Amino acid sequence: MEDNKTKYNNNTEELNLKALIALSRCSQSVHKREYRTIKEGGLTVSQFAVLEVLYHKGDLRISEIIDKILSTGGNMTVVIDNLVKDGLVSRCSDPADKRVNLIRITEKGKDLIQGIFPNHKENINEIFSVLTEDEKRNLINTLKKLSGV
Repeated sequence: MEDNKTKYNNNTEELNLKALIALSRCSQSVHKREYRTIKEGGLTVSQFAVLEVLYHKGDLRISEIIDKILSTGGNMTVVIDNLVKDGLVSRCSDPADKRVNLIRITEKGKDLIQGIFPNHKENINEIFSVLTEDEKRNLINTLKKLSGV
């Protein structure tokens, strides 16, 4: 026969697993819906993230882009090379350190992100419209707590 502590641990473990599964499914669902407008704009998620951060933050080093878009550096050089090839970004020397390149969004890149971003924001608004303002605040606080932030 189970004692109360074992029963508690089993219930807690089961609840933890259910919470993880629900969080994973939710994350996948939200991202799938979020990525729709990005793909419709003809970009990959990584390309969109780079253009969006350059559009809003200005010229950045590759390491800064990686930090700001919460990405790993593994394929960032390839992503940027493809954006350069498509004329959406350019490389220029960093005036503070000539050994380093800055990545700059071009006019063509600005035009593209300006065309995609309003639809992207509307899509995000639609995704989160099922939550009240208080639920959104609680969700943010709960996710930060879970993230250790």
